[in-house]
Amino acid sequence: MKKKIEETQEELVRLNKFLSHNSNYSRREADKLIEEGKVKVNGKVVVNLATKVSNSDEVEIGRKKIREDKNKISTVIVYNKPKGEIVSKKDPQGRKTIYDSLDHKYKHFLSVGRLDYASEGLLLLSDSVEIVDALMHSDLERVYKIKVNGLITKPVEQAMQNGLEIEDATSGAFKTSKIKSMTFAPFLAYDILTNAEKFSKIKVVISEGKNRELRRFFAHFGLDVLDLKRLEYGGISLNNLPTGKTRFLTKEEYKNLRIFMNEDDRSL
Repeated sequence: MKKKIEETQEELVRLNKFLSHNSNYSRREADKLIEEGKVKVNGKVVVNLATKVSNSDEVEIGRKKIREDKNKISTVIVYNKPKGEIVSKKDPQGRKTIYDSLDHKYKHFLSVGRLDYASEGLLLLSDSVEIVDALMHSDLERVYKIKVNGLITKPVEQAMQNGLEIEDATSGAFKTSKIKSMTFAPFLAYDILTNAEKFSKIKVVISEGKNRELRRFFAHFGLDVLDLKRLEYGGISLNNLPTGKTRFLTKEEYKNLRIFMNEDDRSL
């Protein structure tokens, strides 16, 4: 009787992904290192960004060996972003970015979506590309508090309840945006806090994160968004976190995140 030998095939992953998972470099930073010839695989310099490696390959950056960290636990932080910061590593216009304010140890963290320069509130960041990608492309609830310069009329309420399709949604968008038409799904919920001629305040719950979605929506009705603050994302809230400060997820929030990732066929 012959013994059956099962050959286990090691999973191959992109080199930049391997580096970002097992070091403090982001994928973009890893790509730059590869292009500059600073990365070796099994003793040979590689410059091909499409290179794939397994855990048995010997990967080095300079003289430092990069090994798989099986015990590494992905980290997610909550940042209460103030107005006047760009959610980007660098800004061509020289404006302040979130990374100018965040502790240096978070320089390689990636943000879950964006909040524009004039917006504030909850921003999630993580050192896991998988978590960032899963959260960003999910239909998890996002809660915002908004102030607009006018009345929340019946047509506005009807659009929030039934959804809206706009052929020209450039009002409220960046001048450089190439997105013109936009379809808005019905809001999951909304609560009109104050409603007056000069300005109104409203709390809304949506499940999408399109480019300046809320600003475009209200601009369609001639309403400028004066203030926009994100309060929650996927059940994770600001709580009493001061503006410009960060916090780690609570045990309960991490537990819910693990459940979400497992349901999404991903793992922490």
